[in-house]
Amino acid sequence: MFNSPELPDCFYHGQPVLISPSIPTGNHSLYLSNLDDQKFLRFSIKYLYLFKKSVSLDILKYSLSKVLVDYYPLAGRLRTSKEDDQKLEVDCNGEGAVFAEAFMDITAEQFLEHSRKPNRSWRKLLYRVEAQSFLDIPPLVVQLTNLRCGGMILCTGINHCLCDGIGTSQFLQAWAHITTKPNLDLPILPLPVHTRYVLKPRNPPQVTFPHPSYVRNAPRKDGEPLGLNHFSQSQPLVPTSLTFTTSHILHLKRQCVPSLKCTTFETLASHTWRSWVRSLDLPSALNVKLLFSVNVRKKLIPEMPQGYYGNGFVLGCAQTFVKDLVSNNLHHGIKLVQQAKSSLSDDYVRSMIDLLEDKTVKTDLSASLVISQWSKLGLEDLEFGEAGKPLHMGPLTSDIYCLFLPVIGDAEAVTVLLSLPESVIGKFEYHMKEDYWDKEAKGNGFHQENGLM
Repeated sequence: MFNSPELPDCFYHGQPVLISPSIPTGNHSLYLSNLDDQKFLRFSIKYLYLFKKSVSLDILKYSLSKVLVDYYPLAGRLRTSKEDDQKLEVDCNGEGAVFAEAFMDITAEQFLEHSRKPNRSWRKLLYRVEAQSFLDIPPLVVQLTNLRCGGMILCTGINHCLCDGIGTSQFLQAWAHITTKPNLDLPILPLPVHTRYVLKPRNPPQVTFPHPSYVRNAPRKDGEPLGLNHFSQSQPLVPTSLTFTTSHILHLKRQCVPSLKCTTFETLASHTWRSWVRSLDLPSALNVKLLFSVNVRKKLIPEMPQGYYGNGFVLGCAQTFVKDLVSNNLHHGIKLVQQAKSSLSDDYVRSMIDLLEDKTVKTDLSASLVISQWSKLGLEDLEFGEAGKPLHMGPLTSDIYCLFLPVIGDAEAVTVLLSLPESVIGKFEYHMKEDYWDKEAKGNGFHQENGLM
């Protein structure tokens, strides 16, 4: 039921090359904030783009070298700080981004058919750097895969410690713009601002709020029950993908009208969280959390500079008991999400940054659903020169976190992608589709996919 077609192997044209900035950018160390170097973010954000036409390899390399002048940390290397081995920094040495070229014997149309289901073999489309640790993987890895039909797949792996979703979109938009207009000498705005000192902790740290997104990393005692995270990861994870059109989202919002005004994110996050909890049959007295990314660039005083190029988000945290989330209607979860968002003041964020000075603190994933929103970043609007706009975009992999993805051709629609233990995925899909879906809504373009990654 959950098997997906296996993609053919990639045939590489020689070894990958390193693409350095087209002009020297200086050699120095770049401080990473406490929001940047959390262990929670020590992975690469992997994007996959499918285009009907291809772009010349030389043009892509040239435009990448030009954009790396402004985005030079992506051409550097991560390392531990000499002052604190628990702290990361970037050695901005211009060593270069990894760029691999390959060919896959498949057409764009065939890949679109494959992409109806999440697919573990998509991993073939991004060159795997052999490294002993996360620190040894270059911050930017790119693979261009040419297809039999003349199209291409462009995959990027961008280190999350260097930037968030807004930053990855900013970089990709700039690269696409230079690819389209390679002779343009004007700067592409906004220019990235790499200094992170606006998010330095206070001295001494002042933790003035409770921060339920985090726990201290204490070893588990004998006889202590295993957390939900262990349960989820002890079974094979199966991704499911459900697309919510404008009419579906309005149908959900009507559950709260007129007493509650809510955004699409608040509504869909609450619905997904509630469906996730119900599918897992959790104990009624268990405290469950919803962690979700919130951009704080304009919440701080003074506001962070335009183009701030680092992790400018924190995790909002809604929490409640299973019995309360399940027995109440959608209104209950939405109010919790709204309260979590409204609590993220300047003082609260500063307190969180200070809390992260304690390296025994980690993100609480024990009974939490984590949602990252990609649907409002403009990721689907890239236009890479002659390749035009993508036929498909999405994550290369999605094993742990829930992603809200954009839908090409429908700016208001959202695709929810989430991986769950195989034994509960059917129940999750049922709750996502049936609880608030009338017959008319179910027949109005609802789209569901699943597959094994």
